[in-house]
Amino acid sequence: MVLDKYLSQTEFQTYSDFRENFKIHIPGNFNFAFDVVDDIALRTPDKTSMVWCNDKGEAATFTFGQMKRQSDKAANFFLSAGIGKGDPVMLILKRRYEFWFCAMALHKIGAITIPATHLLSTKDLVYRNNAADIKMIVCVPEAEVIQHVEESQEKSPTFVVKALVGEKREGWLNFNEGMEQSSDSFVRPAGALASQNEDIMLLYFTSGTTGMPKMVNHNFIYPLGHILTAKYWQNVQDDGLHFTVADTGWAKSAWGKLYGQWLSGSAVMTYDYDKFVPKNLMEVIEKYKVTTFCAPPTIYRFLIKEDLSKFDLGALKYCVVAGEPLNPEVYKQFLEETGIRLMEGYGQTECTVALATYPWMEPKPGSMGKPSPGYRIDLLDETGNPCEVGDEGQIVIYTDQLPPVGMFNGYYRDEQLTQRVWRDGIYYTGDMAWRDEDGYYWFVGRADDVIKSSGYRIGPFEVESALMEHPAVLECAITAVPDPDRGQVVKATIILAKNYQASDELAKELQEHVKRVTAPYKYPRIIEFVTELPKTISGKIRRVEIRGQG
Repeated sequence: MVLDKYLSQTEFQTYSDFRENFKIHIPGNFNFAFDVVDDIALRTPDKTSMVWCNDKGEAATFTFGQMKRQSDKAANFFLSAGIGKGDPVMLILKRRYEFWFCAMALHKIGAITIPATHLLSTKDLVYRNNAADIKMIVCVPEAEVIQHVEESQEKSPTFVVKALVGEKREGWLNFNEGMEQSSDSFVRPAGALASQNEDIMLLYFTSGTTGMPKMVNHNFIYPLGHILTAKYWQNVQDDGLHFTVADTGWAKSAWGKLYGQWLSGSAVMTYDYDKFVPKNLMEVIEKYKVTTFCAPPTIYRFLIKEDLSKFDLGALKYCVVAGEPLNPEVYKQFLEETGIRLMEGYGQTECTVALATYPWMEPKPGSMGKPSPGYRIDLLDETGNPCEVGDEGQIVIYTDQLPPVGMFNGYYRDEQLTQRVWRDGIYYTGDMAWRDEDGYYWFVGRADDVIKSSGYRIGPFEVESALMEHPAVLECAITAVPDPDRGQVVKATIILAKNYQASDELAKELQEHVKRVTAPYKYPRIIEFVTELPKTISGKIRRVEIRGQG
């Protein structure tokens, strides 16, 4: 098994055993594309690396031998386009399988891979192009995406090469044609052209709920950090098939569709769709015999509304959830319908899975779990002192001894911002939580989102979770509104489910509901019914915008 090269111990009996004895060995000049993908291709070329299908009935299966060959061809294509070591290349490829060819190819060259969403506007692209000095963009053949890329080039001096997959267009390189014409032999660079562990491998632009997106910088050892994510949190199986619901433009894709899964011997399932239809997703899980599954709570909320008994889920052994806290009611219903416990996890684009409910642990629905091996985590109060059991504080990661494998290297070209969140050997996540007597962590909200009312500290998630239990509530956001007497009061901005109408009576009913299921002082004194909530392009609610609206 590939993991034997990087871990001295792969099997553990308890969480304590895991926390104390899990260690990652980092080799010199590690390059995931060569040392993992090509290594597997050399030893077991017919081992499945990816199963791909789309919502148009097309499907394909790729072996590691094919993945090596296609990434070698792609690497030669990029070289012919003028891309070399250290050059930033943006990939806007949604869930097309070409993304994997490109990412592995760029790793082989030592270029910087910048995954991006197809939802970016011209303004978004101009900002990113100039912030990172993008040299090349490879994108999907969609009219709106093409238009935005072309318009952005006029205001982006370093952006000189653009390539299109699947179509020919004047002024663009054709990726597929370029692949056909490229050699399938690519020799690993040596000397000054070889990638080094400390070189930048990936740049992710965070979604920016409070300001302009930040550039999260990961080096070439980042993939090794996702051994934790895949093998031990997602519990992927050797020769299994893991399915993480994510577009390649987001860091969640690196967590669930690429590095840790292949390191652990599991193939990845990729379902390329334009519109999320719960029934179709379940049919994919059933048809391709997915063994492990990861999705945000929103997806599970839709899945439990389907009749899951209609699907043969015999191959599905393990499910995890992340991205936002899980409502306990969703956990309960999914367990009742499938017999599978949802195991939560927590992390950021800046790291790997930092807190999780691991296989040896009993899940506590709504809790993020306990710290991962290599992560020294604590909660600090506003004065910088460690919190007691039950007290809320900011989640911090101590890095003064040894940063966790997979921790980011800071924000690219923004030392001031890096210093603001990472100083004196402590990384401040900006997320608030509390810890129970068993050492489990419970999410409260972003530090900026915590509400202080009449001396109480109120986390938005707990109120949102309470509201979501009411059948009238489809989606909601909790924010603070200034109040002369209480300092702040709780406001709920709510999208109603079908067949419900906004009224003073319903608002009163929702307030009483919150009082019943959580502490009475947490109920929303202000309720506003809306038809949509402001969100980032990654789908996160922009509470800062709601607060600005009053």
